[in-house]
Amino acid sequence: MTATAESNTRGDSPAPPHSDRAPFGSGLGWLYLIAGGIGFLAAFALSVEEYLSLINPNYVTSCSINPVVSCGSVMESDQAKAFGFPNPLIGVAAFAIVTTTGVAMLSGFRPPRWYRIGMQLGTIFGVVFVHWLIWQSLYEIQALCPYCMVVWVVTIAVFWYTTLHNLGSGHIPAGPVKPVVTAVSKVHSAVLVLWYLVIVGMIMQAFWSYWSTLV
Repeated sequence: MTATAESNTRGDSPAPPHSDRAPFGSGLGWLYLIAGGIGFLAAFALSVEEYLSLINPNYVTSCSINPVVSCGSVMESDQAKAFGFPNPLIGVAAFAIVTTTGVAMLSGFRPPRWYRIGMQLGTIFGVVFVHWLIWQSLYEIQALCPYCMVVWVVTIAVFWYTTLHNLGSGHIPAGPVKPVVTAVSKVHSAVLVLWYLVIVGMIMQAFWSYWSTLV
């Protein structure tokens, strides 16, 4: 009798793939699908708004609501074309990849290590770029773009859970910080909420002179 047959006789099931035992392994596909889809729609909508603004200089963007919440002010800034072309095009391409990866994972695809590392590098770029844009929006441009803020939210979430999964699964060696990763994974949602609250606090502080006139 083979070892597999003996295992089945005892009622033991084969060990699951290493990546499936990792934190958030089963939910990562759903996160990529939902967050990636939301991010894609936000980036696409912003691309359409920018296109309409280009063909009609008098066009008022649908997301320009008041002096603070104004997509138009953001799109007219140099920061909106950080790499020489509209930033939303980056989001359209990047979130399309994230969404497609989510669909594939939910269909049974188990990304190889090189693919997960690529996703990690992409999310690192995304989260760094997003925080640069947050700073620029609050303290340089001094305006908020609703579609951009949606992108901020989903990018941070995708980065956070991609990182926890990769470190927890061993796709990226955690080394001596492995206990920290394990501990943080247990309160992952609290850390994410705190992250968002810090950004909300920055928004309140940066535009307090305007918010205070509304109360």
